[in-house]
Amino acid sequence: MTGQTSSPQNQGAERATAPRRVVVAGGGPAAHRFADAMHARGLVGWNVTVLTEEAHLPYDRVALSKALTDSDVDLTLGSASMWDHEALTLRTGERVTGLDTGGKTVTTAAGTVYPYDELVVATGSDAARLPIPGSELTHVYRTLEDVWAINQAIAELTEKLGRKVTAVTIGGGLLGLESAAGTEQLGATPVVINGSPWLMNTQLDQGAGQALGRLIEAKGFTVHGGVFPSEVLSDDDGQVTGVLMADGRIIDADLVIVAIGVKPRDELFRAANGAAHGVETEGTAPGTAPEGAAPEGTAPLFDLGPRGGVVISDGCETQVPGIWAIGEVANFGGMCLGLVAPANTMAEIVADRLHGGDATFPGFDTATKLKLSGVDVASFGDAFARTEHALEIVYADPARGVYQKIVTTDDAKTLLGGIFVGDATPYTSLRPMLGRELAAEPGAYLTAAGGGDAPETQLPDDAILCSCNNVAAGGIRDAINGCGACEGNAPVRELGELKGCTRAGTSCGSCVPMLKKLLETELTKSGVEVSKALCEHIELSRQELFETIRVLELTSFEEVMAKYGTGSGCDICKPTIANILASQNSAYVLDAGRGTLQDTNDRALANMQKDGTYSVVPRIAGGEITPKKLGVIAAVAEKYNLYTKITGGQRIDMFGARLEQLPEIWKELVDAGFESGQAYGKSLRTVKSCVGSTWCRFGVQDSVAMAIALELRYRGLRSPHKLKMGVSGCARECAEARGKDVGVIATADGWNLYVGGNGGATPAHAQLLAKDLDDETLLKYIDRYFMYYIRTADRLQRTARWQEELAGGIKHVEDVVVHDTLGIAGDLEAAMARHVDTYVDEWADTLKDPERLRRFRSFVNAPDQKDDSITFVPDERGQMRPATAEEKGKVLIGSSIPVRATTPELLDENEV
Repeated sequence: MTGQTSSPQNQGAERATAPRRVVVAGGGPAAHRFADAMHARGLVGWNVTVLTEEAHLPYDRVALSKALTDSDVDLTLGSASMWDHEALTLRTGERVTGLDTGGKTVTTAAGTVYPYDELVVATGSDAARLPIPGSELTHVYRTLEDVWAINQAIAELTEKLGRKVTAVTIGGGLLGLESAAGTEQLGATPVVINGSPWLMNTQLDQGAGQALGRLIEAKGFTVHGGVFPSEVLSDDDGQVTGVLMADGRIIDADLVIVAIGVKPRDELFRAANGAAHGVETEGTAPGTAPEGAAPEGTAPLFDLGPRGGVVISDGCETQVPGIWAIGEVANFGGMCLGLVAPANTMAEIVADRLHGGDATFPGFDTATKLKLSGVDVASFGDAFARTEHALEIVYADPARGVYQKIVTTDDAKTLLGGIFVGDATPYTSLRPMLGRELAAEPGAYLTAAGGGDAPETQLPDDAILCSCNNVAAGGIRDAINGCGACEGNAPVRELGELKGCTRAGTSCGSCVPMLKKLLETELTKSGVEVSKALCEHIELSRQELFETIRVLELTSFEEVMAKYGTGSGCDICKPTIANILASQNSAYVLDAGRGTLQDTNDRALANMQKDGTYSVVPRIAGGEITPKKLGVIAAVAEKYNLYTKITGGQRIDMFGARLEQLPEIWKELVDAGFESGQAYGKSLRTVKSCVGSTWCRFGVQDSVAMAIALELRYRGLRSPHKLKMGVSGCARECAEARGKDVGVIATADGWNLYVGGNGGATPAHAQLLAKDLDDETLLKYIDRYFMYYIRTADRLQRTARWQEELAGGIKHVEDVVVHDTLGIAGDLEAAMARHVDTYVDEWADTLKDPERLRRFRSFVNAPDQKDDSITFVPDERGQMRPATAEEKGKVLIGSSIPVRATTPELLDENEV
C-alpha cells in the first residue's frame, strides 16, 4: 500500500513545472507541526494551504490549563511570521465538511472548494459528552472558547452567589484533573467525579492512583471514585444545583465540567465512505458508524477503527492514495491517542515522505509527565507490567503521598516502564532508557526510598531524549559537536541555542534537565571547559562570589579583587561586585569608590536615553497617588519641559532631563514627598495593583494596601536583575500578577503566591508557590524567595530563567522557601530584615551632600556650561521629542548632553 500519487522522481519533474497543492484539513498542533516541517524542508515546488475552523492561529492545546486561569495568555504555536511565506497559507474560520476523493477536492462549510494533489487530514478530536439528562448544562474542556467560558462562568457565579463556587469535574484522567486544578486556581471549590476507583487509571496503577488521590485531597480537592453520574440537576432557571449519582447520592455543584475523553473527528472519512456507496451520512456523529455506510460485502474507501479514527499505515497513509492522516484522527495499531509526541512524529513523517523520504511511525509513545496543583505525576512504557514475567520494583509511602515503581524484565536488567507520583525525579533520566539495560540495580533509581540520587545514565545515540519532538541523544550530540545539525555547522555551546536548533525541550520541557546535563557532558568530553567563571578576571561564579563576600564580610571592590580576582576588572565583574555589595548592605551605591563600578544608569541614578538625556521616575507605590502629588509631577514636567508617559508599572516617567538638571528636579520631587523609583537599577521596580476590594465589586482583598506594603518593604533591594511584582484583588487578575517575578492574587481565604514570571522577549508565567496565605506568611515567603534568588542566581538572570535552571525547578523553590529543607529560612529572613531596616532613598541622600552633587555636572572643568548640540522639537501629540538628524539646526526648545553609555546593559531599562 502506498500514499504516493507518483514516484519521488516523477514528483520532482512535476514540481519543476507547477507547485503541488497540499491541503491540510484542521488547524491544531498536528497541522501546525506539519506546516512547520514542510517550511523547514523548503517550500520550493509546493503550495500548502491549512484550513482551520477555529478563529485563532494554531495554538498549544496541551497548555489549555494556562488559558483557563489566564484569559490573556498567548498559546500561539511557533512564530506567526511563518505564515507570511508566499507558499504557505492559513485560512481561519474554514471548516472542511466535504471530501471528493475522485475529484481530489475538499469543500468547506462556506461552500469554498479547494483542489489538492495531497490531502493531510488533521481534524483532531471532539470532547466526549455524557449521554445523561442535563448534559446540555455542562461545560467541556477542549478549546480556547471552552476554557474561556469556564473562566467567565466561575467569575459570574462568584458574583451572583456571593460565595465560592463549587465546580464539579466529571472525569479523573489527565484532562479532568487539569480542569479541576484550573477551577481551584480560579477560586472555586474543586470536586472530581471519577468512574474508576482511582484517578488517572489509564496511566497509573491502583497504588499510584490512590497516592495521587490522597495528595490532591490534602490540597482541598474532593474526589468521588468508583461511581458514575446519572443526571445533572438544575433549578427552574436552568442553574446547575448538583449531580445525581448512580448510587442515589446528590453531589452539590454550581458548575459542571465534563472531561471524560475525546472522540476522533473522522466524519470526513465516514461521509466519503457513505458517498461512495450512495449512503446519506450528513449529521453522523464522529466515532459512530452510519447505518449502511458500505453495503455488506463492499469494501469502504477508508478503513475506520472500531472506536473511531481512520486507519493509517506506518507511513501515515490512508487507503486512498494522496490522502494522509495525522494526530488524534489517525488510528494506528487499533489506537487513537491525544498526545503531542505521536502527533508531531506523524507530521514529520508525512513531510518527509512528500519530500521523497521513507520515514515510518514507530508506534505510540504513551509517556506522560505533568504537575497537578504542585503534585508531580509521571508514567511511561509498560507501566502496568503487562509484559510476560515482568518484575515490578515498588516504593510506596502513603504517609508522604509518594509512590515510585520501575518495571523491568524478569532478570531485573532491562527497563520496561515506570510510574512516579509525588516525587518524579527519576523520570527524566529513566524515560530515554526505555527498552535498554539499566546501569544499576532497579532499586537504586527509587530515590524516594532514601538511597540518594539516581545513578548516572549514559544515553546511547539512538535513545530518544525528547519524546515530544522525537529528538535522539545522538542528534543532540551532533549539534553540540558541530556536525551539521545546526545552521552553519558551528558547534553549539549554550542551552538556549541547543534547544532552538534541535527543538529538544521546546514543548513540555520535562527533558530540559537531561538536555542541559548532556550539553555539559559533551562539552567536557570535547575539552571545552564548562566554566562558571564570572569573567576573565574572577574564576568564581556569581553565586560563589556572593557567598564569599557575605561570609568574609568584604566591603569593597579592592578587597574582593585582592583575594579572588586578577587585573583591574571589567564591565562584567565591576557592576556585578557593586551589585552584590549593595544587596548585602544598604550603603550609598556611589560612595567609597563604588561609583566607578556602576553601570551608566546607576552612576547617574537615572536612565540614559538615546539622545544622552535622562528620564526621571519617582516611586508611586502600588500605583496610588493623590491629586496633589499629580500636580507636583505636572508642575515639574512643565517647568523643565519634560516629555511625560505613564509606564506599564503604573507610574509616570519624565524624559528629556539634562544631567545637571537631575538634582534640581529631584529636589522639588523629594520636597513634595517623592522618592526614587529606582527605574535605573537592578532592583525592585514596581508593584502593580488593581483597585481591589476597596472599590471593585469583584475584589475579595485590599490589593492596593498589600501592593503598597510590598513596594515599601522591598524598595531599593538590589538583585541580579530587575524585579517586578503585581497584586490582584481577585482571580480576574487585572494587575497581571502572573506576568511578574512575584505575583500575589487574592482569594477568599487569603493570598495565592506566584513566582518566576516575566514579560519581555521570552515571557513566562509565574508558577504557584503557595496558596491561601495570611499577610504575615505571605511576606515571610517573599522575603525568603527574593533573598534565595539574590544569593544563587547568575548575573543578569531573571527569576523565570533562574527557576528553570534550578535542579528541581519550582519544586526545589517550594522546598527551600515553604518547607525550609536547607535550613536557611531564618538566615534569609534576617538578611531581608537588615535591608528593610537600613533602606535610605538614594536621591534624598544625594541631595544632602554637596560632594555627591558634584557628579551631576555636564563638564568637570566647566560646571555651569551646557551642551546644546542635541535638540528637541515638538512631537505630533503636543509634547516634545529628540530631533532627528534632518531636524537639527531648527529652533531649539531644549538641549541635552551628548554622553554615551559605557555598557550594553541599558537596552532593557526603560519601563515604557
